[in-house]
Amino acid sequence: MQTTASPTMTTTQLPQVHEPRNEGMPLDLDWVMAVQANTSAIERRAKTLPGRRSVKKDYQAAWLCKAISLMDLTTLSGDDSEGRVRRLCAKARQPVAQPTLEKLGMEGLTTGAVCVYHDMVPTAVDALRGSGIPVAAVSTGFPAGLSPFHLRIAEIKESVAAGAEEIDIVISRRHALTGNWQALYDEMKEMREACGDAHVKAILATGELGTLRNVARASLVCMMAGADFIKTSTGKEPVNATLPVTLTMIRAIRDYQDRTGIKVGYKPAGGISKAKDALVYLAMIKDELGDRWLQPDLFRFGASSLLGDIERQLEHHVTGAYSASWRHAIG
Repeated sequence: MQTTASPTMTTTQLPQVHEPRNEGMPLDLDWVMAVQANTSAIERRAKTLPGRRSVKKDYQAAWLCKAISLMDLTTLSGDDSEGRVRRLCAKARQPVAQPTLEKLGMEGLTTGAVCVYHDMVPTAVDALRGSGIPVAAVSTGFPAGLSPFHLRIAEIKESVAAGAEEIDIVISRRHALTGNWQALYDEMKEMREACGDAHVKAILATGELGTLRNVARASLVCMMAGADFIKTSTGKEPVNATLPVTLTMIRAIRDYQDRTGIKVGYKPAGGISKAKDALVYLAMIKDELGDRWLQPDLFRFGASSLLGDIERQLEHHVTGAYSASWRHAIG
């Protein structure tokens, strides 16, 4: 099926709006334990998506620009330096070559955020000053989340004090694996409180949760505890974002909204490196949650290599020729 949405409906030129924050609710274990996941049906639905949605030419270029505006441009390496982070921030300010943006009519396009380790937050804040691009920090003993709990809370507070407007926390996987939903709720709630005004994204590390049912229940518990976003992965697990996991998580988001009226954001991270994959994820979000989730306050891609492929596709759109990948360095 060909999507027929106008490109003007998918660009970053729409007015930016912000939903009320998710204040959470008391843990409802009856609701949590009633959640099931039909794995075969979810996998069957996920397999149909790449073949059922296609966008071409101007429509594809518009959707790819939309994907850039929803991207958390990320560097989370042990050899990160201030220079690398500043180059990444420059890329976030202008993610596509200016001549290409001019031909597309997309001057002013930026990424949704820049995501770094805590130590690099001050550098990123300084490099992005005046751009309106928020800095996200990975905290709480990223990626394993196994440091002492009081240190994880302290790390959140220090990242917020350093200027991070968004905090990506990691849950203790053992709570989901053992079904200790009260412990997961209490942990998430305290982390949410430590974030203060900064929005919190709860990383479930879905590749380590064992089953889609665990993914669905963990998603719901984190939302009950006040998560503003739920996120698939750290990007460090053997299996990161997948379409079945995404379908499971966004349907949990939809159920939570149906019951509470609160919209919670979603962030797939890890393993999304091709422009065509980004289009499939956007189609799924549009189908399952609607157009409102195609804004950066409710959807983000956790990616870096994805931007390079999108930039190549956009350059091909305006010139008719593909450029070498080395011409589109991230940082």
